[in-house]
Amino acid sequence: MATSPAPPVEKVVVLLKATGDAPILKQSKFKVSKSEKFVFISEFLRKNLKLEQVFMYLNSSFSPALNERIGTLHEAYNVDGKLVVNYSTTPAWG
Repeated sequence: MATSPAPPVEKVVVLLKATGDAPILKQSKFKVSKSEKFVFISEFLRKNLKLEQVFMYLNSSFSPALNERIGTLHEAYNVDGKLVVNYSTTPAWG
């Protein structure tokens, strides 16, 4: 009995933009699964930038809850098909 292949994982493009004195990533555009939570981006930034704390904002305006799904945020706040996440080492916006 053959099993059908798993459905492809839906992904969205996430664009990470440094703000203020935050270090700039070598690669700033990534594809992330829609089912991941926003905390995934936080952990990714903290690990790659070697920081204990990072502040993140969508579209330079607000910080979503860490348990929000990337897909939900993308549907509501994407810009030109990308979820734009600004990050900084100190509080920057609202």
